[in-house]
Order: sequence, then C-alpha cells, then structure tokens
Amino acid sequence: MEQQSPPASSSTTVTSTTPLLPQNHPWWRRHFHMNNSLSSELSGAVGDLGTFIPIVLTLTLVSHLDLSTTLIFTALYNITTGLLFHIPMPVQPMKSIAAVAVSETPHLTTSQIATAGASTAAVLFFLGATGLMSTLYRLLPLPVVRGIQLSQGLSFAFSAIKYIRYNQDFVASKATTPRAWLGLDGLVVALSSLLFLVIFTGSGDHYDRNGSDDDQPRRRNSKRLRILGSIPAALIVFLLGLVLCFIRDPSIFGDIKFGPSKIGFLSITWNDWKVGFLKGAVPQIPLSVLNSVIAVCKLSGDLFPDRELSAAKVSVSVGVMNLVGCWFGAMPVCHGAGGLAGQYRFGARSGWSVVYLGIGKLVIGLVFGNSFVRILNQFPIGILGVLLLFAGIELAMASRDMNSKEESFVMLVCAAVSLTGSSAALGFVCGILLFLLLKLRKMEYSGSAPGFSKFKFESTVDAETSSIP
Repeated sequence: MEQQSPPASSSTTVTSTTPLLPQNHPWWRRHFHMNNSLSSELSGAVGDLGTFIPIVLTLTLVSHLDLSTTLIFTALYNITTGLLFHIPMPVQPMKSIAAVAVSETPHLTTSQIATAGASTAAVLFFLGATGLMSTLYRLLPLPVVRGIQLSQGLSFAFSAIKYIRYNQDFVASKATTPRAWLGLDGLVVALSSLLFLVIFTGSGDHYDRNGSDDDQPRRRNSKRLRILGSIPAALIVFLLGLVLCFIRDPSIFGDIKFGPSKIGFLSITWNDWKVGFLKGAVPQIPLSVLNSVIAVCKLSGDLFPDRELSAAKVSVSVGVMNLVGCWFGAMPVCHGAGGLAGQYRFGARSGWSVVYLGIGKLVIGLVFGNSFVRILNQFPIGILGVLLLFAGIELAMASRDMNSKEESFVMLVCAAVSLTGSSAALGFVCGILLFLLLKLRKMEYSGSAPGFSKFKFESTVDAETSSIP
C-alpha cells in the first residue's frame, strides 16, 4: 500500500513573501531573521489578541483565574518561543479546556483547570520526546491537515462575525442583543476598523519591501502598497480599543492598583486531577495534537519555507510551558495555527513580533496586575471580532492549495464534520477514513505468477479528473 507523502511535500505549496536576508547583513540579523520593519512586527504582535483576550477575560471572571500570573507566564513563553523558533509563534489559551471550565456546572476551579492543562502537556511532551509526534506528522495526509485548518479558520471567522453583530456575555458564553449602530462599541466602530484594516493591509498578500520590480507601473503600485503596508494598522486599531476602554468607563482610573499579585503554588488534590483530566484534558488532547502541533507546523512551512517547525520540538514546547506554569495557576496554553495566521496577516515575519508582545504582557502584568481586568472588561468586543475575523480567514486560506478534486473532497468533508460536530477529532477520524477508502477504491489487482498475487495503488489519476479547471 502506497503511503501518503508528508504534508510538506504537496505539489502546490503556499509560497511565502518573506525574503531571505543577504549574506552581507550582520550574523545576528540573519540568525534572528530581522528583515522586517519594527512597525510591521509590532502590528503583527497583536494579530491573535482577538482570541486571547476573550478567553482570558472569561476565565478571569468565571473561574477566578489570576490574570497577573497568566500575563507574566505567557509573556515569558512569548519571549522564549520567539527567540527559539524565529517565527511569530503564538501562545494561545487551550480553547477546549476554557470552554469546559465555563460551561460545566459547577464551573471548574483554578486547580482543576491547571490539572487539565498539565495532563494535556504531559501527553504532548511524551509524544514529542519519543518522536511519535514527528511520525504522525509525516504520515498524515495533507488533505486531512488542510481540513482541520479550514474548519478552525472558519470557526474563528464565525465567532468573529458574532462578536461584531451581537453583544457578548462572556460569563454565560453566549451572544445577547444585536449590537447598536452607534456608541463606543457599536457597529460603526467595528466596521470602520474593518475598512481601515482592509485599506492598509489589503488581502494580506504583501509586496516584498526589500525587493525590486522591472515593471515600472507595477513598481509604482508596489511603492504605494509598501507605504500603506508600513502603517501598523492592527496596532493602531488595538490602541484605539484601549483608548475607548477609558472613555467608556472613566472610573477605571480609580480602580487601577499597581503591582503584580503574589505568585505561589496551587493547592491541588487527587480529585482535582481526576476532574481536570476527564473533563478538561480528554477533549483538549486531540485538539492540541491537531491544531497546536500538526496544523501550526504545516502552516509554518507554508509561510516560512526556510523555517518549517519540527513537530517534535513544538510538541515538547507545549509540554514544557504548561508543566511549569500550570503549577502556579497560569492559564493552560498552546501554540495555534490561528494565532500564527493572524500575526502573519498583520505583518509579523520573525520571532521578534512575539518577543515585543511578551515584553508588553510582562510590563502590564508587573505594573497593573489583576486590576488590568477592569480595562479588558471594557474593551470593545466589536474590535476584537474584527481582529479575530482576519486571523480566521488567513488560516482558512491555507487550504487553497488543494488542486485535485479528490483532495478537495477529503478536505471539505473533514472540515464539515469538524464544524458540525464541534470536534476536530471527529473530523480528523472521518477525514482519515475517507482518504483510505478513496485509496482502497483505486487499488488495482494484478497477478504476476501462479499462486502469487498482489495489490497496488494507481500512481496517477486520470488527467481528466486529477485537477480542477
């Protein structure tokens, strides 16, 4: 039986617009891939906050998550992974654990959330350290990986539209009334932010700022687009949201208390381990394997062909982060393809973007501590929805390299099941079964000698059905 090629070996790959630095640049610039402007890296740094802020705010309000501790630890994760991986590697909340924590009655405690994260981390650390994750990454069919990416991207986009159209009750995890047109968190603010980002970032297909073009009209057009692209549009929109926080509720100024909260070990019981593993880790583990490792590694190869991540290293990274931070009450986190897509979409091209983000989180965590939740609670949800929408669409567009009808069929079935069943694991299983069934259907029987027969896969597909016009 013919094995599927590794995901990275697709015949049509999403190409990166990131230029390599010339050899005459200083070694430290080449080593850290510092080939992008500071404004673009800062703009890209806020690309995944549309996911980060709502989940952190919800866990803080519902499960009494220590915001100061979470900000400090995720800041250290950001800085470390940015320097180690040399790409804008995101640090995002473990979404399934967060969803279970606020939907269960009674809500999961901080200790149970921590044990769920630590249990998930232990599994990923084991898979990465033993090399099993790398083996899984090599064997997974590319259409199935694309289906997971497509479903996650569309899921983000659907949530983003809800954030824009409706007011949100994060404590109850549901949309409430339709958003008013006017107001500091109205539709006008959200749609204006959306138009602003489209004008300054376009479709996200940035021109090479360091390159040249022999076509004079295109060169002029490219120069104009480079000027627009040099504006840190996402950062400006995010800063606008922060300003609106204080305008919406001026009493925030009086509630701010300086200094971080005291960091200490959590008190964890055996019952916490039981509840955390069964209710939090079991649904999170397949999502972390598929989206936090497999999908993010494949996307890194699409966006940065010279810096494709190792599945084993990413898996170990997730394990180490949570096996350290969860004991102190930090929110369980992982890497995510959606965050990487969002940060890339707004201009991040190196690990320095998340280093800057980490420095910002560290300053906020040390200076404002838990009082920063008052600011987050007034952040315009419509603006968060706009940022999340761009991240989701960018991730979904990674699936555009499916050129045959068979690949597209597998990808779309996998994505449809994932979205309908709200389970990436279920979509993954259906995608694998469908892929194998289609391969089995194409098996050709041949007898080469008396008493001996064999099956073989057709190596090619009829040219009339192998591609989409």
